[in-house]
Amino acid sequence: MEEQPKGRKKKRRKAMARSPLREEILNLPNILTMGRVAIIPFVIWAMAHSDDLNAFEWDARRAAVIATSLFALASITDFLDGWLARNLNMQSVFGRFLDPLADKLLVMACLIQLVDMNRAPTWLVVLLLSREVGITGLRAIAAEEGFELPSDRWGKWKTAMQMLGLIGLLLHFPIYTDFVFFAGVVDYHRVGLVLLLLSMVFSMISAVSYMFSFMRASLVQNTRRTRSTGDAL
Repeated sequence: MEEQPKGRKKKRRKAMARSPLREEILNLPNILTMGRVAIIPFVIWAMAHSDDLNAFEWDARRAAVIATSLFALASITDFLDGWLARNLNMQSVFGRFLDPLADKLLVMACLIQLVDMNRAPTWLVVLLLSREVGITGLRAIAAEEGFELPSDRWGKWKTAMQMLGLIGLLLHFPIYTDFVFFAGVVDYHRVGLVLLLLSMVFSMISAVSYMFSFMRASLVQNTRRTRSTGDAL
């Protein structure tokens, strides 16, 4: 068997390096999304140190601020990668799969860690995670049936309240805060818990909304299939 010339081998390697899949995975929005996944262990590490009973109070508070800052940074990349993908025409199948997965992994990891730290009640976290798993499964079935379940306003309110609630619970400690309209000591744990409870209410409402949307879209899809089958006959 003849050995291929070196020039041909180099061209083949360059073609492989520039493959569409490689370019799709390594575009800027997807790199930001993968960075959001990579930052999760550091958030959990900082959260654990903010609950260290052997640490000085200042060290625990500093760890809480670090955890909150990392979580906020990850949340910003969630907005930024979507904006870049739309405006730079870099939307991809890999990105549509990884982006919601990265969001859920970040939120689920923080919620589970908060339960372990006794900062969030178990029943509340179970409800929130059950809703996420249920809606993800519903969307997978919808995609298999050939239609999508777009986010509704209740889901968007749920996400906003959940993110703000998690920021409050990550800060946890009473901290003097100077807002434009208020200055004083804020109990961030209590504020975060209230916001997380509100997110649970919006979660349940949006879950019912998703269910009705799924049934309505499924009925329309079945009607179209019946008509097309009848026309074919």
